[in-house]
Amino acid sequence: MSATKFLAGFLVGGAIGAVAGILLAPKSGEETRAMIADTAKDVAKRADATVKEIQAKADDVVSDMQKKGDEIKEKLQNLINQQKHEQEVLN
Repeated sequence: MSATKFLAGFLVGGAIGAVAGILLAPKSGEETRAMIADTAKDVAKRADATVKEIQAKADDVVSDMQKKGDEIKEKLQNLINQQKHEQEVLN
């Protein structure tokens, strides 16, 4: 499952649950509006935390890929240098 699909599902599920809870609760309009505002803030905080977590994981993956790329580059350069050296010895 991709991070984007997860985040979208997380946000939609949270919003649906919040709306259902608010609409089914027997409260006055003022209380309901306050509840909506609080719920919206809570969902926004959770979404922000989820986005930060996903970003941190993505940063780790990019860092690992860069390290592996550098290792591969170094190995290739060593092979090229070895081939050049062998060619010089043969000539």
